[in-house]
Amino acid sequence: MGHSSVEAEETKEMDIRSFSSSRHNQTPYIHKVGVPPKQDIFKEFKTTVKETFFADDPLRCFKDQPRSRKFVLGLQAIFPILEWGRSYNFAKFRGDLIAGLTIASLCIPQDIGYSKLANLAPQYGLYSSFVPPLIYAFMGSSRDIAIGPVAVVSLLLGTLLRNEIDPTTNPHEYLRLAFTATFFAGITQATLGILRLGFLIDFLSHAAVVGFMGGAAITIALQQLKGFLGIKKFTKKTDIVSVMKSVLHSANHGWNWQTILIGATFLTFLLFAKYIGKKNKRLFWVPAIAPLISVILSTFFVYITHAEKKGVAIVGHIEKGINPPSVKEIYFTGDYLLKGLRTGIVAGMIALTEAVAIGRTFASMKDYQLDGNKEMVALGAMNIVGSMTSCYVATGSFSRSAVNYMAGCQTAVSNIVMSVVVFLTLEFITPLFKYTPNAILAAIIISAVLGLIDYEAAILIWKIDKFDFVACMGAFFGVVFASVEIGLLIAVTISFAKILLQVTRPRTATLGRIPRTNVYRNIQQYPEATKVPGVLIVRVDSAIYFSNSNYIKERILRWLTDEEEQLKAAGLPKIQFLIVEMSPVTDIDTSGIHALDELLRSLKKRGVQLVLSNPGRVVIDKLHASNFPSQIGEDKIFLTVADAVLTCSLKLPEEV
Repeated sequence: MGHSSVEAEETKEMDIRSFSSSRHNQTPYIHKVGVPPKQDIFKEFKTTVKETFFADDPLRCFKDQPRSRKFVLGLQAIFPILEWGRSYNFAKFRGDLIAGLTIASLCIPQDIGYSKLANLAPQYGLYSSFVPPLIYAFMGSSRDIAIGPVAVVSLLLGTLLRNEIDPTTNPHEYLRLAFTATFFAGITQATLGILRLGFLIDFLSHAAVVGFMGGAAITIALQQLKGFLGIKKFTKKTDIVSVMKSVLHSANHGWNWQTILIGATFLTFLLFAKYIGKKNKRLFWVPAIAPLISVILSTFFVYITHAEKKGVAIVGHIEKGINPPSVKEIYFTGDYLLKGLRTGIVAGMIALTEAVAIGRTFASMKDYQLDGNKEMVALGAMNIVGSMTSCYVATGSFSRSAVNYMAGCQTAVSNIVMSVVVFLTLEFITPLFKYTPNAILAAIIISAVLGLIDYEAAILIWKIDKFDFVACMGAFFGVVFASVEIGLLIAVTISFAKILLQVTRPRTATLGRIPRTNVYRNIQQYPEATKVPGVLIVRVDSAIYFSNSNYIKERILRWLTDEEEQLKAAGLPKIQFLIVEMSPVTDIDTSGIHALDELLRSLKKRGVQLVLSNPGRVVIDKLHASNFPSQIGEDKIFLTVADAVLTCSLKLPEEV
């Protein structure tokens, strides 16, 4: 170990000596930094807008096409089923049929349970798995996503709406507000897609989503304790403290042992079925049909034993028939319009985030492209139509999509098959669910949401980025200990805080020369890199804007002050050149140029010359527009750090 460190020191000294001798024996050829030709302002603005909103060049397929062909391509863009439907065959239908039947067996009991999370009657969950999947099958671009109500959005919608209207005392107004929120959720999603603003959902970081989903899963599971334990009087709050207080206070007189027995038995069965499915991927259908089997067995058990007379709460009557129209129920005027709009935007954004994330995941697994903006339009359209046909907010379900994928789905026809099965259920089978115990629905929901707690992702986030982990935990604890809205607010706030922190406090680094090369790298990353005598090299790893320009100027001066103090303590000559490596600087604004002016003045007072290395096209263009090169000298802007160092070293006194 000691031998290698001595060897490294000798290498550094040899490198410095060779560099010192070469700087007096060579007359280097220095390539000038190119100044781009002046761009047409309109053309540049057009290019910027195109890259921002139309990065995927969606109109490429329309170029040089006759008008009739453009019309067909336009229809295919709106309804992708017209494109892939031409090559549809029986082999694909067989895969879609099996997948559709499998996810239908999973979605029916889940829908009844999720509707309770939204404080709605059971049939509304089934309605939301009938119409929206049909609309999505025609307009969606994902082959694997399964559409319907999901636990997180159901809870979020139920919580936000209950803050406005009590569903127990005013059920009709509550239902109308739910349809209104669904309508505006669809409008929000479709608008984002049409205006190609899908990048906005990316502002909610992956870490925040992981924390929010995990916290929502805990909250949903806690809410199920009411049905699982047979408690009649239960808190309306969702935080863990209030829920546990309510559970413990009702322990002596409010729990029903028959209900607990049913819930515990079938929860064990569901978790065991999940375990089998994880152990053997070929048995994916076991956890998929386990909820329906649980519902059938528990319903039959309650029916023959008349357990409902012994305190076991049952679903009761579910209205028969398909979705009734609900256009007239939506609030387009009045006091509840704004409340519905606000709730719809929040629910729509969360639903969109979940659906797009699921769609991208399965698209990458099957290696096909997913158009995010088309997805948003499709999701928006299905929720707009859904709000007019007695549905509440539907989106992509991860558990159902995973089953859909493993069942061998080929296209979105699996959603149509599922929708047909739900239609038949609504028309003929709903009376059979009358004696279904609430405990089994609670068990199904608990087993479903446990998969939302992704502790492996949280551990990975901790290893990769501690700030991301803070965002993850902030969202998680916000949901668990406060409310869904607070958790969501914390998730968004921390995500934006991270963006602001990275923008306002960008990284800077001092560079040194890698031995036996002309490559200059971060000294902290490469300890063997040698500093150049009399020269300080600083790299700025960010665009220089009004938000960070002052910090960057002060940070560079601090690097210079620290270096000069170290040189003074060692009795070495002071710094005479400060080289700013600008390769990572993608852009600069007027505040950034003003900060460079101030930096230049501060350096002149210290007797240090400012040198720039490799500014990009946009940066050099703006520097020339501000006449900055003439202030520092045209000969102080270089193509590479090596050129800058070599030129500066020739100007240094011999003693340096």
